[in-house]
Amino acid sequence: MKRALFITTSHNNLGESGLKTGVWLEEVATPYFRLREESIHVEIASVEGGNIPIDPVSESEDWMTEDTIRFKGDKTAMFLMNTSLRLDEVNPSAYDLVYFPGGHGPMWDFVNNPLLNNTLQHFIQEEKVIAAMCHGVSVLVDAVAPNGNVFVKGRKITSFADSEEIGVGAEKVVPFLLESKLTALGGIYSKGKDFSSHTVVDNNLITGQNPSSSSEMADKMIELLK
Repeated sequence: MKRALFITTSHNNLGESGLKTGVWLEEVATPYFRLREESIHVEIASVEGGNIPIDPVSESEDWMTEDTIRFKGDKTAMFLMNTSLRLDEVNPSAYDLVYFPGGHGPMWDFVNNPLLNNTLQHFIQEEKVIAAMCHGVSVLVDAVAPNGNVFVKGRKITSFADSEEIGVGAEKVVPFLLESKLTALGGIYSKGKDFSSHTVVDNNLITGQNPSSSSEMADKMIELLK
């Protein structure tokens, strides 16, 4: 049985805005169910372990989907979210794929995080499947390729777009604009229409632009694992 590790944010404050954030629920729920349906074992970890903060907007009526409603009612899924593994409890060699969902939280605790970067480096060195969605792509900012170069340099990649950040009014709240950062690091960035599905596959790396990409992201993860 193939094994997938989801690693989420543990950060719940949206900068100095006074608003709350966390992981975007759809970006966990849709891949979770799709992988489980393909008999892929899924475990969930987070930066600090324990109860994972969920972005309250992703639980609002306007953003709930069939998968998020199903996830909230699934006792096993919610147990995994409420008792997530700490990073220092994770043995990356036990997994075939690592996936980093978004929400704004990763913009704070997915960067300048040596423990998280060391976990990611295992998957880079072993050329396992690496998937990242939306703001979760920020985990790649500090990543280093096996040859010592910046990991994203020369790689085809996407993430939450600068125009989307402006669209949600958070361009002055986040510590940096992810599209701009990835481009500055030498990533070959592309995007679809704002808030529409867009995924990019570059060898063993899969990136998704925004929550609408969740289903397509799951398809790509399953395809590469098989």
